[in-house]
Amino acid sequence: GVPRCGASLHEPNKALRIELNANASCIWQIQRNANQTIRLIFSHFKFAPSSNCESESIKVFDGPSTDSPLLGRVCDDTDAVPVLESSSDSLTFLITTNPEAFTRNFFVYYYFFSPGSKTENCGGQLTGPNGTFSSPNYPAPYPQFRYCVWHIQAPKNSKINLQFQDFFLELDRNCQLDFTAVYDGPTTNSGLLGKVCGLAQPAFESSSNAMTVVLSTDDTNSYRGFSAQYSSDPLPGPMEPNTTFTCSSDSMRIVLSKSYLASLGFREADLQLNDPSCRPVVTDSVIFSFSLASCGTIKKDEGHSITYTNTISLAPAGNTIITRQRNTEIIAQCRMKNNETLGVIYTTTNNAIQNLAARGRYNVSMAFYESDLFSKPIQYSPYYVDLNQTLFAEVTLHSTDPNLQVFIDTCTASPQPDFGSLTYDLIRSGCNKDDTVVTYPAFGNHGRFKFRAFRFLRSFPSVYLQCDIVICDSNTTNSRCARGCISRQRRAISPYTWKTNTVVGPIRLKRDLRAAEHSESLTEVEAQKTPNLQQYNFYTLAFVVLISNILIVVAVTLKHH
Repeated sequence: GVPRCGASLHEPNKALRIELNANASCIWQIQRNANQTIRLIFSHFKFAPSSNCESESIKVFDGPSTDSPLLGRVCDDTDAVPVLESSSDSLTFLITTNPEAFTRNFFVYYYFFSPGSKTENCGGQLTGPNGTFSSPNYPAPYPQFRYCVWHIQAPKNSKINLQFQDFFLELDRNCQLDFTAVYDGPTTNSGLLGKVCGLAQPAFESSSNAMTVVLSTDDTNSYRGFSAQYSSDPLPGPMEPNTTFTCSSDSMRIVLSKSYLASLGFREADLQLNDPSCRPVVTDSVIFSFSLASCGTIKKDEGHSITYTNTISLAPAGNTIITRQRNTEIIAQCRMKNNETLGVIYTTTNNAIQNLAARGRYNVSMAFYESDLFSKPIQYSPYYVDLNQTLFAEVTLHSTDPNLQVFIDTCTASPQPDFGSLTYDLIRSGCNKDDTVVTYPAFGNHGRFKFRAFRFLRSFPSVYLQCDIVICDSNTTNSRCARGCISRQRRAISPYTWKTNTVVGPIRLKRDLRAAEHSESLTEVEAQKTPNLQQYNFYTLAFVVLISNILIVVAVTLKHH
């Protein structure tokens, strides 16, 4: 159900979908004479964009009222899936909101359980450089109301790579029913790497030798769960401070200091990439700058990401002893994953690794065009249009890799630039939701579609457009881009596909522009009229506001009178 504001709950388990507006202060009390503990899970929460912990929060109290001890607090910046457990058979939570006009959404469920019982016997400690684990009963359906936590501890100075070889959980839009959450550290208080559900093959990488994995299930649908394995790699050490690395969706730029190269016993004249013809520019530093599709760069499709790798070979400066002692290369990698590009550069010297990381975002833009030729972009903003006018939109990935394909997964219109509660779907999961939308066939690094502007511009003065873009390798036949429209019932796509978004706007009606221009001309005329006539026009214009569709006609009539 959707409770309005607070409730007293006595059921042994219950799921609540809560919607609250501004200035709310609502209390939910859970109590049952069961001599059991309550587990409360906030699997989805969306506060107002301007919120902070002082103005909006969820406070959970360990007892029957808000006077009980504070068990925990959930805010907009909470980087976890909050799970709280009572010490008795009662628990209370309070949700407060600030004055901002915004619809807040929460999904919370609770159930009673007995700590130490057989039903709680899952999860555990995993140590060593590699290992495997699976959900309870795998590959049979996992049981209901389970909360399993695996703590993975790899050797010191290493990082953990986690790969789910098989993964099938109940699917919903926000992974708020059954889900797996992965944390970048030894506890669930560490940073959240991701939350996933449905049918997928997600992969995660930690920043240290510790990782925590959680499986949470409710009482509805159960599937086969997951089978996972982890491995560990040496953790990179520090790189020379004067070495920099820039990684984007279309190029790499590596700057090496001469002093650092000299410390390795090498000269700048001895450097080359995979393609020996690609040489550096030498100034005060040694600079390699090249596109991802050149200089022998190697591309690897890893399913959940694309990695571009190139190697700088360092030849010794005429010293044969150093040649026998050193086998050094500088390896630069640029990985496109989720909503960003991740770069790492490291040197290998007798298997010793040093590293410098770089982080950027996909270079994606969106623009409107005059026609379906997509040759003349609209250069001005706001973009004024007529009712029922056809708008032509193009999304472009600025990349030098000709094999990357752009797929428009979702496009949403909203009168709010932050895309709050008022939205209108044009495209959702690759499916056209507005009957005027026409999507053009894939065209290289471009995604194109057209639609008619009348559905949402009638009611709002400005409208913004936001599109979620999926980026695929065109050589992969079963990629998200190749699957096209996927309904919610059939959707089984990993949320860790390469994905980004872009926003364009505002779009406004030309009639509003004409009304504004006419209003300015009326103001100039009014300044020259007598006081009595100005007073007469004041009442007349008030009448015009009520009948806005005949504003120009009434104004012209007044002028003649």
